[in-house]
Amino acid sequence: MNLTRDRVHSIGWVSVLLVCAAFSLALMLRVNAVKSQVAASEKRIVYVERDIDFLQTEFQTRSNQQQLKALNEVEFGYEAPKAAQYIEGERQLAALGNAPAPGAPAPIRYASADVPADGDAGGASAILAMVSPVTGAAPAAKAEKETVKLAAADVQEGRALARDARDIGKRLARIETAGSAE
Repeated sequence: MNLTRDRVHSIGWVSVLLVCAAFSLALMLRVNAVKSQVAASEKRIVYVERDIDFLQTEFQTRSNQQQLKALNEVEFGYEAPKAAQYIEGERQLAALGNAPAPGAPAPIRYASADVPADGDAGGASAILAMVSPVTGAAPAAKAEKETVKLAAADVQEGRALARDARDIGKRLARIETAGSAE
């Protein structure tokens, strides 16, 4: 086989072209692998930023809760509701309409704070010991007058509730149809 000079040049250029194509293909595969690693890293960065935002929000929420708790203890003296302050269901509500049995405990009508006895340190007495920031006077005199008014209001409310309790059985036993309600 007699190879001419032009033929050897052609075979040489084709082989160089094939080698360059192989290197280009290998380089392209390597670039795509690095791009996928960069995309995965960016995705992890986004997840970490979301976690950081969540943790910052959680931290701010918890710090606000601590501030609100401290403010509540100093200024207001509110307490969280307890389970004993609520009616359990319709039957217990209907039972409030019956006259209480002898020795039965008083029904829970509304949420209220426990009032400590005179001389206790802390609790509600700490609130009563506060003074007005405007006048500088202690609210003890007003508190006594309000206590007397509240006691009278409680007696009147108790009488009204007893009257309603006697009548509730009749009202619950009565069935009204749409025609008779008009």
